[in-house]
Amino acid sequence: MKKILLTILLGVSFYGFSQDVKFGVRGGYNISNLDFKEKPTMENKHRNSFYIGFFSDINFSKGFSLVPELQFSAEGAKEEALNLDYIQMPVILKFRLAEKFRFGVGPQVGLKVHKEGDMMKNFAYSGVAGLEYKINYGLFADVRYTYGFSNVFDDNVNPEAINTNIQIGVGYKF
Repeated sequence: MKKILLTILLGVSFYGFSQDVKFGVRGGYNISNLDFKEKPTMENKHRNSFYIGFFSDINFSKGFSLVPELQFSAEGAKEEALNLDYIQMPVILKFRLAEKFRFGVGPQVGLKVHKEGDMMKNFAYSGVAGLEYKINYGLFADVRYTYGFSNVFDDNVNPEAINTNIQIGVGYKF
């Protein structure tokens, strides 16, 4: 009973603190590639794919919000051995630039899915920056650039590379 009351109290406190919380979905087109430290031995072409995710937009004021997300993103390079599919969690601070434009920046952590034993790390750490354009009350378009901070290959593998990604998409806030 105490746990239930504590959970309700924390939920009410969080709601009161955040002022305005909206939920939504977003998805779109990925243009991804691996940036190798040295010239790779295999062909390294960009991978065109998709992403889809869910988010909450927690407004602290009219010009500042926190946007945690959960998304699936198909990234890496075009060659099958270099395909990297992630479940990612970006946490973005968004700042209002004008009535219809917001700029966002923040960290992102990713968990690799679909493959095992491919000499790639299971976790990825990145930085995200993006621009959002508000089309109407709920609909928006955005573009993001993600820059990997960690080597995508296992430590015992010779090549070193980071993942870079451009996302172009749309979303809807409920």
